[in-house]
Amino acid sequence: MNSLIRSLFASRLRNRDLSIKSQITNKPEEKSFELPLNLVFGKMLVGIDVGGTFTDVIVYDGRSRETKVAKVPTSPKNIEEAVIEAIDHAGADPREINMISHATTVATNALITRLGLAKTALITNEGFRDVLEIGRQRRPELYNLYTKRPPPLVKRRDRFTVGGRMLFDGRELESINRSELRRLSTKVAKGNYDCIVVGFLNSYANPAHEELTAKILAEKFRGHIITSSSVNNEYREYERISTAVVNAALIPIFSIYLDNLRKRLEEKGYSSPIYLMNSDGSVSTLAHSTQFPISIIESGPAAGVMACADLARNLSLVKVATFDMGGTTAKAGMITNFEPDVSYEFEASGATHSGRSIKGSGYPVRHPFVDLAEVSAGGGTIAWVDDGGALRLGPQSAGADPGPAAYGKGGLLPTVTDANVITGRLSPSHLLGGTMEIHAELAGKAVSEHIAEKLRVSVKEASKSIIKKVNYDMARAISIVSVERGRDPREFSLIAFGGAGPLHACDLAEEMSISRVIVPQHPGLFSAYGLLTVDLTRTVSVPAMTMKLGSLENTFENLEKKFSEVLNNEGLEKFVLFESVDLRYEGQSFEINLPYRPSNDLRDRFDLKHKELYGYASTESRVEAVNAKIRAVAGVPKIERKREKVGANRREPPTSREAWISNIVTMTPVFVRENLFPGGQGKGPCIIEEYDSTTVVNSDWSWMVDGFRNLRLERRTNTAEGDVVPR
Repeated sequence: MNSLIRSLFASRLRNRDLSIKSQITNKPEEKSFELPLNLVFGKMLVGIDVGGTFTDVIVYDGRSRETKVAKVPTSPKNIEEAVIEAIDHAGADPREINMISHATTVATNALITRLGLAKTALITNEGFRDVLEIGRQRRPELYNLYTKRPPPLVKRRDRFTVGGRMLFDGRELESINRSELRRLSTKVAKGNYDCIVVGFLNSYANPAHEELTAKILAEKFRGHIITSSSVNNEYREYERISTAVVNAALIPIFSIYLDNLRKRLEEKGYSSPIYLMNSDGSVSTLAHSTQFPISIIESGPAAGVMACADLARNLSLVKVATFDMGGTTAKAGMITNFEPDVSYEFEASGATHSGRSIKGSGYPVRHPFVDLAEVSAGGGTIAWVDDGGALRLGPQSAGADPGPAAYGKGGLLPTVTDANVITGRLSPSHLLGGTMEIHAELAGKAVSEHIAEKLRVSVKEASKSIIKKVNYDMARAISIVSVERGRDPREFSLIAFGGAGPLHACDLAEEMSISRVIVPQHPGLFSAYGLLTVDLTRTVSVPAMTMKLGSLENTFENLEKKFSEVLNNEGLEKFVLFESVDLRYEGQSFEINLPYRPSNDLRDRFDLKHKELYGYASTESRVEAVNAKIRAVAGVPKIERKREKVGANRREPPTSREAWISNIVTMTPVFVRENLFPGGQGKGPCIIEEYDSTTVVNSDWSWMVDGFRNLRLERRTNTAEGDVVPR
């Protein structure tokens, strides 16, 4: 079987009548097409997830299929050292490491703080100097006359224009003046710029003017020169140029970070290849990520969702809601048929309101990313009382330094973590296996001074209110990706992870009428696990607006040939190509992406998808193609879950402590998860503690440990007649 599959990969199968993708996603038990992507013999894999609060590492041994984990506080000033420290804590042997996969917040933090970004110049057409400021005229606050959009990443004095114009179909309307370009080249070469972005109208249809300008600039300018068509070869000049500018602004800081990380790993004896998690849940090589840092802006959240997709395949769960609560934010997503929701444009460093992205508040980036609803509701989220006497949460976070008051590192403001410590839900002695000291008295003091006294309630009542408030905010995020998109959350299982996710999972499930919760092993490091479950991908796109649906076959054949040559030149010899097309009704502004196959049902499939998404299909309107896309998937080593035999209910006797669960304060059994074995089970209310997280099991819930050592929580639900039955 392996030889057959290798031959299939060598022939670079296209996603046509064989429908490889559907075979993988719709039949998770059939691993045939995944086998060559899973060749790990006696080697170790390392996943590193750098978050805003902690740096997580998981080390997987391919021989024993065992994992080692480590969690250390993130140092914003020296991220590379936190990575090295975490790997050392996990006990990885550099000589045995076969692959390192990495997710980082470097790009995200740089855009939020606007520190360390490249000094960038923009060269565009005459009359379009202010394209970055005019944008789409989206106002982040519609009725606020004084609202401000984020400052452009390229100041007006650093934007330059030249003559020349291409038409939408790629024909040249006005040639570009080479003498003018050379004069401009001399000027920008003296401007002390790190990067120059060349972005012209309609360059997606014909990039000749951009390429000529870049060639002339390179005669005198020694920094990075980026053409918008090389970053995003699709129409809409504002989004394309904005994407190229964001990419350029990130290149220096990200290349320095990756170079420092690579050198530090080499100094420690690590020589294995390093991959970076992309925002869409795939990975890229170090070289590609350095050139296109826009691809990894949302890498951390994507890693967690891909871990959930892998778990869903193993458990055959076709409908899954994901809930990731870390130190700073909480994020909710949806996975159907083992594929997460993916969007193709987002606003980097933009604001959110109640889990929704606020248009016009960030920098548009056109790149695929795992679609999530995010709220400021992490363990470190700060609670406060506004001038009207209402309890509020966030968006400020205590982060890792100084962290919640309970950490004893100088934090004085109350957080969600402090509230969980005060109510007994979070142990003052078990965090990170007991190696991280928790100060309950400091948590009580912070809540008393800043919340309880202002609300005129007890410290415990104030803490309960904080937990109720954060649960409400997080339930709203789940509602956005489910109810508001026409999905019934009652049909979904909830996978809860992140350091704080399992603490609140049952509360959220009850709020959304979800009756099954899965808590994976090491939930606080689950995103790092996801780094070891995905493949390397690369996508290329060409405009197709002037083509008829019936002529797309020739377009894909030519595109496939050129793309395969590029991948071969980069050393990628085994890959699968998947074809897709962006379609819309004539006159619409936005598109739907569908898999392409050479048949006559493309129109019918588009009508069906449009009706599924928007509730109607305009069968009398003409359907037009906008972009033709090919996605290459190349295999990298992966983790493989170890399934153990489920035995009798074996578990160590629990301890107990007073805790507030399901609105009742009671003496609660406390289990140590490391002492629970497959087949172990029990009922709530109880608390299950482990190295990196704590699970609170509410009343009316039962739990059991499955063969993969996941905690499966089930709730007894009420029927319409009022009877209580197990789901």
